[in-house]
Amino acid sequence: MNINHIRKTAETYIINFILPSDPLKPLWNRENFIFAKKAKWNYIDNCLIRAVLMIYSRTENKILLDYAVKFINAYVSENGDIPTMNVQDFNLDNICGCRNLVYLYNVTGDSRYKKAYEKIYKNQLVNQPRLKCGNFWHKAVYPHQLWLDGAYMAIPFMCEYAIIHDDMNIIRDAENQLNNIYNIMRDKKTGLYYHGYDETKNMFWADKNTGLSPNFWLRSMGWLSAGLADICEILPECKISRDMLSDLLYSLEKFSDSDGMLFQLPAKPYLTENYPETSGTLLFAYSCMKAQKLGICNIHAGEKALSAVESKFIRFENNIPVLGNICLMGGLGGSQNRDGSENYYISEKIVENDAKGIAPFLMAYNEYLS
Repeated sequence: MNINHIRKTAETYIINFILPSDPLKPLWNRENFIFAKKAKWNYIDNCLIRAVLMIYSRTENKILLDYAVKFINAYVSENGDIPTMNVQDFNLDNICGCRNLVYLYNVTGDSRYKKAYEKIYKNQLVNQPRLKCGNFWHKAVYPHQLWLDGAYMAIPFMCEYAIIHDDMNIIRDAENQLNNIYNIMRDKKTGLYYHGYDETKNMFWADKNTGLSPNFWLRSMGWLSAGLADICEILPECKISRDMLSDLLYSLEKFSDSDGMLFQLPAKPYLTENYPETSGTLLFAYSCMKAQKLGICNIHAGEKALSAVESKFIRFENNIPVLGNICLMGGLGGSQNRDGSENYYISEKIVENDAKGIAPFLMAYNEYLS
């Protein structure tokens, strides 16, 4: 792996693409540009800011901290309110940014961040609707549904919050939710995980016997692996997260191609329009390197995957890196009637320089150097 070239790419992303971005119109949020969405608190931006803060933790480059503060302060008021976030949406994606709030409070001491994450926990997570098994609904608009994405968006913050408040009940809740994900959504034959589960088994995309969606989507498993890796770091004694992470990484590695890339539908690389997808591959790379560092499993696929993405799917235009082969969105149901089929996942828009790819690239790069 040419780490000097990867370092140059990462540094150029930060200097020429991230730092010049207006917090209310960030260049990396392709959904906002494509669909003319108004700026609001969201997981896409918060994943990017988390990556910036990870690099700050290693380098102590204050420019990075100052930018993260500037960005988050554009959304969080001094009294800890986030006007563009509606807790009644019960959207687990919105919990993702709480980890940035915890970090910024610990580093800066600014009480707005503590007020904000306390409000989100008490007003949303405490009241978040749950499946009968105890897991959170993914969103209010997706009732009785469990999606893999939530394992990254919400559970690591739960674990951090539990440590802050020395509350073992929250940790047991998190462990129970992970255990349910393993027992309900893991395919015993491949070791891969289905994207979604409907406990009512009534959704048009759900199998009438199992309630599971029909396919394994790469990025959802990337979110799961990254969430598990972070939980292992937060709670080193959490056995379920360690076991799940090791099993998932070894399972995914079996489906990587000779270059180290994983496909949009990793179990079906033979499909004509299936393609090597960068965001999920990079989340896998990040998770592998963190798992190796934590002594969870001796897997070396992370470096190979990061190198493959950097060498094959990043080009430069006007001295700005351009990361390609990023699936813009992926979901189940909703107004688009997303059915979870092969054709659905392959038909989703493929974009460049979206934070869902850039953030994992920076995370994987930073993990390699940590």
